Amino acid sequence: MPDGFLEAEMKVFTGNAHPDLARHICDYLSVPLGKSEVFQFSNENIFVKILENIRQRDVFIVQPISSPVNTSLVELLIMLDAAKRASAGRITAVVPYYAYGRTDKKDQPRVPITARLLADVITVAGATRVLTMDLHAGQIQGFFNIPVDELTALPLLVDYFQKKSLKDPVVVATDVGISKRARDMAEHMGAPLAIIEKRRTGNNDRAETQRVIGDVEGHPAILFDDEIDTAGSMTGAVTALLEEGAKEVYSCCTHPVFSGPALRRIEGSPVKEVVVTDTIPLRHNNGLDKITVLTVASLFGEAIRRIHGGHSVGAMFV
Repeated sequence: MPDGFLEAEMKVFTGNAHPDLARHICDYLSVPLGKSEVFQFSNENIFVKILENIRQRDVFIVQPISSPVNTSLVELLIMLDAAKRASAGRITAVVPYYAYGRTDKKDQPRVPITARLLADVITVAGATRVLTMDLHAGQIQGFFNIPVDELTALPLLVDYFQKKSLKDPVVVATDVGISKRARDMAEHMGAPLAIIEKRRTGNNDRAETQRVIGDVEGHPAILFDDEIDTAGSMTGAVTALLEEGAKEVYSCCTHPVFSGPALRRIEGSPVKEVVVTDTIPLRHNNGLDKITVLTVASLFGEAIRRIHGGHSVGAMFV
């Protein structure tokens, strides 16, 4: 790191995946959003031009890898390359949602580990650091050979549900894989933990809900997951919990992917409320009556402030 780097000017840029979040982060930091051009030519080739001097600056590029996933990814990579070739002092890829996180291991013959591939290409493109939130699998941090700061939306979700003053709630993990993080939420709320045992079949986004492990009868249940994709697992879990006698069911997650029939399923489900964050923009108006969105702008803004100033990011969650 060059001498005086901590005093270098901070620059925050964004692609087209989630400019609103980038603007809110800049509002928290009291800095202007960096000027750039990011667009597609008629042949679908992406063009990026940074419109201000970033030589030796501390550059942060905000871009969740969200729908359209592959376009958002390529925009991020080209922006990283543009910053590298403009001689930025340090380049942090701020990736609120890391797509392909489910492909973190070989669970079938002759399949890729795409989450590792993305780590490689983000690094080669020019990132010298990554800032992200609630990765689908913790080992993805180890796929990078550069520093990774992983934030969590858990404090936001815990605070929201504590303010609702639910009587004797039970936190429910949507499957065994997310049970550790669900247990953390339960501990922060002073609530017991239950788990939905399910079995996923094939690669078609369908999961067969099996049974509820734990006592939910007569209690409000809070379903916990890192993301909601097609909402099949979530709505199946809601039904299972109500059949087991849960008083009412809420659901929460960090990343509202909401692909395919998700919003229709949520609207038709007996779930009382779905609480999500804005790591991914909600681009649809239908089916949002039951959805509450919490912003992560202050978490990312504070993390960026600490990274720029050379302070601890982990201390935010102590």
